[in-house]
Amino acid sequence: MSDTQSGATAPGPDDNGPGTASDRSHTPIVRVVAASMLGTTVEWYDYFLYGVAAALVFPMVFFPDSEGAVGILLSMGTFAVGFVARPLGGLVFGHYGDKIGRKKLLVLSLLMMGFATFAIGLLPGYATIGVLAPILLVLLRIIQGFALGGEWGGAVLIVSEHGRPEHRGFWASWPQAGAPAGQLLAQAMLGVMALVQSEEAFLSWGWRIPFLLSAVLVLIGLYVRLAVEESPVFREAQARSAERTAAGEKETMPILDVLREYPREVLTAMGARFAENVSYYIFTIVIATYLQERFDLPSSFVLGAVLIGAAVHLVTIPLWGAISDRVGRKPVYLFGAVGVGLWAFAFFFLIDTRNFALTAIAVTVGLVLHGAMYGPQAAFLSELFGTKVRYSGISIGYQLASVFAGGLAPLIAASLLVATGSGYAIAAYIAASTVVTIIAVAGYSETRTRRLDDDVLQRG
Repeated sequence: MSDTQSGATAPGPDDNGPGTASDRSHTPIVRVVAASMLGTTVEWYDYFLYGVAAALVFPMVFFPDSEGAVGILLSMGTFAVGFVARPLGGLVFGHYGDKIGRKKLLVLSLLMMGFATFAIGLLPGYATIGVLAPILLVLLRIIQGFALGGEWGGAVLIVSEHGRPEHRGFWASWPQAGAPAGQLLAQAMLGVMALVQSEEAFLSWGWRIPFLLSAVLVLIGLYVRLAVEESPVFREAQARSAERTAAGEKETMPILDVLREYPREVLTAMGARFAENVSYYIFTIVIATYLQERFDLPSSFVLGAVLIGAAVHLVTIPLWGAISDRVGRKPVYLFGAVGVGLWAFAFFFLIDTRNFALTAIAVTVGLVLHGAMYGPQAAFLSELFGTKVRYSGISIGYQLASVFAGGLAPLIAASLLVATGSGYAIAAYIAASTVVTIIAVAGYSETRTRRLDDDVLQRG
């Protein structure tokens, strides 16, 4: 079966949307991108704040009776729980996002994430309320995962469905840049607290401040996001759906349509996501556990190196998205996958030196190569599905992969470290994950000229 595009969408008169849909969109593309990116930045700030704290703080605060390695594994287990909740969030948000619109669900996901993160900042530790502390921590982590499961699909779609097709990779990559932007904020906040406080004060109360400040970021995100119009492509699809309903046609649930009409696309999305997700969490989260357990390096060392890498990552993601508009999604994506698989071994060689400059280089190069996958990813996955099931389709593929990739990566990496004591075992794990992604992306045809205003994907 061929997956080539039958024809490119005719550009609209401005950058607000493909074809005639842009004529009815009054929100400039830059404002749409800003609202989408700001929201994803806030949500990823919340999510990564938890990840860093799970490596540096939570083993002592919520699992103090466990020995070092066991406490870390338990803490990373709560981190993984959020990934398990993400597919459920993707299913629920995807269903309603395809039914009632992208914007409403984006606002709801932001509120849920902000509530959970703020509550974690107020949560008493094990020394205060005993076993109830880790139980409540897991519950709040599930809420975080559920919210993020619905956030990503809506954020990238509302941009992809507004922007002109010839620049789709570039514009859709900006919400992706919200991930390193959020991580940058999270790492910076925790880094500042760790630097200006003693280790005892940081573990006692200092780590809570970045979680509580999430409430301010959520309010800013909501203000910007509420000012954006619904996707013009979705509005057209909704009008067509209303006409079919008026004519007596019955429409099935989007999830059923996805599983029936797009099984290959779901598997492609999952495979494309695999190496990107595994490598990212090892380069940015697992590195903290690795350097602390093996070399007893201070938190500021790890946070500083990742901070530099995240700053470069933020800048390069849109560049990779723009390149994918010129040369295609596949070449850029495959370059990133192959590069990450090879660099994984150099990554651990460099960080084993315990030299800050070399560690920063290791993280930065790893994230630049990761960006070659992450930059074109939003456009690539959006182009895999028709409009009436697009939110459900990309959410299912993206979030299911998150369970088996990023969700398990910290646990697998920590287990490999305990079993072998070597970072090269973790590097081999990264390399193996890239094989999955290379097969998935190489086996699917180029998508960058596909239209997004068709209810059903036109494969040619």
